[in-house]
Amino acid sequence: MAKLALIEKQGKREKMVKKYAAKRAALKEKMSLKATPEERMDAMKKMAKLPRNANPTRLHNRCSVTGRARGYSRMFGLCRQQVRTQASEGKLPGVRKSSW
Repeated sequence: MAKLALIEKQGKREKMVKKYAAKRAALKEKMSLKATPEERMDAMKKMAKLPRNANPTRLHNRCSVTGRARGYSRMFGLCRQQVRTQASEGKLPGVRKSSW
């Protein structure tokens, strides 16, 4: 189980990304090649003043059961340990342990 503080921090980041998404998109549009160099520089300065956690690249995929950030499987939304235990218990439809 991941530390509760890390899971809460991730939640705060997700909220902040949603809050600033429109503003970031508008500034990105202003930084296009169609804009003049002055407009582009102004947009870059405004983008730099946005909070760091408003950037979607700072988000991490986390296991929905344990909150673990590493070994995440996008197909199931679980970390590797949970994929293995739930597959063994038959809780993941269409997945079964292979043997050869």
